Amino acid sequence: MAKAPKKVQASDKAGLQKCPTGIKGFDQVTEGGLPKNGATLICGGAGAGKTILGLDFLIRGAIDFDEPGMFMSFEETEDELYRDVASINLDLKWLVSQKKILLDHVVLERKDIQERNFNLEGVLIRLEHGIDAIGAKRVVIDSIESLFAGLTDPGILRVEIKRLFRWLKEKHVTTIITGEPGQGSYTRHGLEEFISDCIIFLDNRVSEQVSIRRIRVIKYRGSNHGTNEYPFVIDAETGLSVIPITSAGLDQPGVGKRVSTGIPSLNKLFYGGGYTSGSTVLVSGTAGTGKTSIAAAFAIERCKLKQRCLFLSYEESSGQLIQNMSSISLDMQTWIDKGLLKIVCTRPSLFGLELHLLDLYKTIEIFKPSAVVLDPLTSLIGEGSEREIQSMVTRMIDLLKSRGITGFFTSLVSSSAQNQSRGEVGVSSLIDTWIVVRELEEEDSKRRIRGLYIVKSRGTGHSSDVHKLILSDDGIDLVSMDGADVLTEDEGARKTGFARRKMSQKDSIG
Repeated sequence: MAKAPKKVQASDKAGLQKCPTGIKGFDQVTEGGLPKNGATLICGGAGAGKTILGLDFLIRGAIDFDEPGMFMSFEETEDELYRDVASINLDLKWLVSQKKILLDHVVLERKDIQERNFNLEGVLIRLEHGIDAIGAKRVVIDSIESLFAGLTDPGILRVEIKRLFRWLKEKHVTTIITGEPGQGSYTRHGLEEFISDCIIFLDNRVSEQVSIRRIRVIKYRGSNHGTNEYPFVIDAETGLSVIPITSAGLDQPGVGKRVSTGIPSLNKLFYGGGYTSGSTVLVSGTAGTGKTSIAAAFAIERCKLKQRCLFLSYEESSGQLIQNMSSISLDMQTWIDKGLLKIVCTRPSLFGLELHLLDLYKTIEIFKPSAVVLDPLTSLIGEGSEREIQSMVTRMIDLLKSRGITGFFTSLVSSSAQNQSRGEVGVSSLIDTWIVVRELEEEDSKRRIRGLYIVKSRGTGHSSDVHKLILSDDGIDLVSMDGADVLTEDEGARKTGFARRKMSQKDSIG
């Protein structure tokens, strides 16, 4: 069953008429879409995604906004265009059969593009026939270099390009024209960029042997727009997606609700019963101190409350993770089978930092978790500079907080580090709750044990004592260093108050 068309937003805040593209994230960057009944130039090198963006623009228009579209190609045939979109879940052939989209492959002969006999009349007649046949509101011309390849005289070229753009505007269609960059210009002719109402630049670059696609709005007459470069992906599930990740801000509302840590004795260390819902939690420590176990306990607790949890593992496979956690009575498989726990295992080196973030956006959109665990955050260190990593993590935290999702990160600290209370990725200042786990040595037995303490927890009273962290067949437990049980919230508050009164008395005596 076809989806009901969305209501088209007619204008932006300034009153400029805009045509929503329907492409995920792109309309946010352009603050509403492309200039309605105007001409947009999409430029970029080979493999940048120009043709796919044009086809996606037509397909989303037909499906989401009930706006038929026409695609005029000078390079690819109808069958080749079907093949282009077959792998990204865009049913172009069905829309063509329903007369929602018209494909017109124009074969240009050498005599058609010779400067002496050049005439746009034949192309304009075919465009007019196609637009009128299906009532097209959107048009894509791919590409303008092919159409004007035979023209070398700048005067004739400018006149004919202006003629084409003016004709399209008079037909009241929103148009995308693709082009290839030239020497020092966004197109080979260097003229279209001055006539276009909007210019979008696509780039497919390789950095550190990783391919990354970028999109940037070069100009947009009469409209504000995002000026940064934005990563975008083309995948089988969502087609083309642009995520304006740099637009995240500090506008998340405060939440007083608490969520359990999954470890009863750890809950007691927080005078409120656990982490703050929608906050970010960091557990850092050296290898083998139990960071992943604490993360798994939190994830399972979310599932017990029938809330979905996404677990991103960068070092262990799902099978290995499930097996390891079962040794301390943490059953992850049951919740996976119930569809409440989703484990995604990816090598950080598989693709770049931006694509990791874009993949997280997509997974959250589909799975809709209430909590996300990332284990460990420090695995991303080798995939970019310190600044890039901090930027990526900052935007990841903004994403989670804007959705009200509780984020749980683990961070591996080098065993040679002099200060255990630090985050290797330098994002500890962005974290709401910070827990450190480390190795300790008992004085009597000279036996190594695990210790845990809370460095900070914003807006929450908490214990500052170091506690023993015990991992056993029965699960995870915390005990005080003298062997006593962990204090309850009331006992901890009384102890804290008593200590403060004693300090106050001492100061007054002094």
